[in-house]
Amino acid sequence: MDSALNLPALLRRYGLRPDRRLGQNFLVSASALRRVVAAAELRGDEAVLEIGPGVGSLTRLLAQRARRVVAVELDARLQPALEEVLRPYANVRLVFGDVLQHDPAGLMGGEPYVVVANIPYYITSAVIRHLLTAAARPQRVVLTVQREVAQRIAATPPHMSLLALSVQVFGQPRIAARIPGGAFYPRPKVDSAVVRVEIFPQPRIPEAHLSAFFRLAKAGFAQRRKTLRNALAAGLGCAPSEAEGLLRAAEIAPTRRAETLKLEEWAVLTAAFLQKQNSPT
Repeated sequence: MDSALNLPALLRRYGLRPDRRLGQNFLVSASALRRVVAAAELRGDEAVLEIGPGVGSLTRLLAQRARRVVAVELDARLQPALEEVLRPYANVRLVFGDVLQHDPAGLMGGEPYVVVANIPYYITSAVIRHLLTAAARPQRVVLTVQREVAQRIAATPPHMSLLALSVQVFGQPRIAARIPGGAFYPRPKVDSAVVRVEIFPQPRIPEAHLSAFFRLAKAGFAQRRKTLRNALAAGLGCAPSEAEGLLRAAEIAPTRRAETLKLEEWAVLTAAFLQKQNSPT
């Protein structure tokens, strides 16, 4: 394994400074980088999509363990430094642009892929949504994110969130490692964690039901202090009595709150909602 990058010296050589607007906190600790790579459990034959390679600290380790790496970087200022760091690795392809504007399957040439990335905190939810709703989802997602966000993703009832539900319908998350703030340059104000999501072959909600499922979930979590009866009524634009009838049809107490429901209960609620919608009036 290569020695750790001297990141401050590299940035100075190219006249670069981390851009706070882009949430640039580069992961520089060698031990933390190894923990991220270990969480990905790469065997050597994978295609890896990396989001936000920065100056390539993680990219070069991925290149040593994967068959090929596609690294997508938004900040074109970093191109010269990134190209210098990655020059020894012929199996890395650099793409400069916004990953949210690219189809992941198109980036990866249509083959199965794994995502490994240290992503800026402010785009965490958008990146996760983009990956998990893509036409061709990754086989596995390994992300270094804010510790609090990692905990939310891996939460279980009665502490569920819309983010947890949105991830767990597509895969099984677990926190693989904790990364202290001192592992980054510049140092962020919060600690991070590596969250690994093993993606299911098929979502736990039928594909045809996903739109209705997310509509119900967003309504349920929109006003978390309210009971599901009142939250669904407000979110769906229906009478509280109608929302209560829907919940009772799914055998869910109307006085419960969204964070207490298991995914299986959301599945039953979604089926009841669709049955009601499709029933003749």
